[in-house]
Amino acid sequence: MLGFIKKDLFMIKSNLKFLIILLVIYGVMAYQGQMDLSFLLPFMSVVLMMTTFNYDAYNKWDAYAITLPNGRRNSVRSKYLSTILILSLATIIVTILSFLITYARTKTIDYEYILMTMFGCFFATTILESFMYPTIYKFGVEKARIGIFVIVFGIAIIGGFIAKYIDLSALANMLDSLGNYWIIIFPIIMILLLYVSYKISERIYMKKEF
Repeated sequence: MLGFIKKDLFMIKSNLKFLIILLVIYGVMAYQGQMDLSFLLPFMSVVLMMTTFNYDAYNKWDAYAITLPNGRRNSVRSKYLSTILILSLATIIVTILSFLITYARTKTIDYEYILMTMFGCFFATTILESFMYPTIYKFGVEKARIGIFVIVFGIAIIGGFIAKYIDLSALANMLDSLGNYWIIIFPIIMILLLYVSYKISERIYMKKEF
């Protein structure tokens, strides 16, 4: 399975120069106060992992991978492990950059705000990828992009409707009552989402013909 992970990392490495240039540009903009850097690398980790699916499809990797011992399971498992690795690394890098940029601008660092923002981005990205991967395995990359767009757009519409027409004060009070327990609840939710997503993807891939 280590070979599967290395394959994805080598594919991502080919986009590294573009990512560094993008990071420098947005870093300068963040220093000037024109944008928030926190979302960038977590979002880019999604784009980078999408390219690995594109490369796999273009080079007909799956047809080869399934001939290897335990190839189907290792292929899916490695994709999720690569995702966690890339997302974690991206989050750490952006967190450090956010500390440095904030200190350079204001000579102070709001550790709690930055860490909570990065944790929120990590959580949101995990949710997105948990829905995205089974969709890709089921329908392929191109169709999955359309499906993901529809899902995100639909969630935005539903969220806007709920916020406008439904009183959420009771829910807000309940969330406030949980207080510091969110530091435990969020990781549990992320692990469960990734596990369920992985099992669905694995089941789809095990039955798929190439």
